[in-house]
Amino acid sequence: MKILKVDSISGGYEGKKIIEDISFDIEAGEIIGLIGSNGAGKTTLIKSILGILPLMSGAIELEGIDLKEDYDAIKGKLAYVPEIPMLYDELTLQEHLEFTAMANKISEKLYKERRDKLLEIFQMQDKLQHFPNSFSKGMKQKVMIMCMLLLRPSLLIFDEPFIGLDPKATKSLIDIMLKKRQDNVGIIMSTHVLDSAERICDRFLIVNSGQLIFNGTLQQLRLRTKMENGSLLDMYDRLVEAV
Repeated sequence: MKILKVDSISGGYEGKKIIEDISFDIEAGEIIGLIGSNGAGKTTLIKSILGILPLMSGAIELEGIDLKEDYDAIKGKLAYVPEIPMLYDELTLQEHLEFTAMANKISEKLYKERRDKLLEIFQMQDKLQHFPNSFSKGMKQKVMIMCMLLLRPSLLIFDEPFIGLDPKATKSLIDIMLKKRQDNVGIIMSTHVLDSAERICDRFLIVNSGQLIFNGTLQQLRLRTKMENGSLLDMYDRLVEAV
């Protein structure tokens, strides 16, 4: 079943086109790696899917709902963790989690079950009453990820999720992504950590200069680049150089 359908979209800022004529689908239970250099258009693509940037042309559907026509209808179906954590300085970790649960109408019983499990996974049990200004970049990232995982959306979008995470938290997040895949959740992961992407992604979208230059599996990328045993990093370099 298709979770997301992106159909020939173009978009950008203040009339300046950053991405152009991009199309792809995401199936339920599929992890997609969004790969590209800084400035390639990855963040613009993500913001277009989220509805933060209006489309210049094209259409996006989430579970058959046209985002341009009825964005409110997808509330709760989509969750996002940005590259730079955005937290409220005046709220503790516990208050961030409670606010997320209340805003999304999660029952108190489910909230507590999910909260306690996430606190254990990310080793933040002793930080519940702490404020974000005392947290490291990695700890702030953990808070964003925990808030996201309190929800049960059909599509998760991560923008550079591994930046700042310690090795144990990175492994925990990868394990969670693999579990979400088993639960038929679609995942888009924009990342420069290509060794991790190579291990867990089912398919890759490679963006260069605002264009989608590849959409396929690791094996299909090896055929495209004629690198039978190539790593994702080496194949990415060859593909971009050939454009």
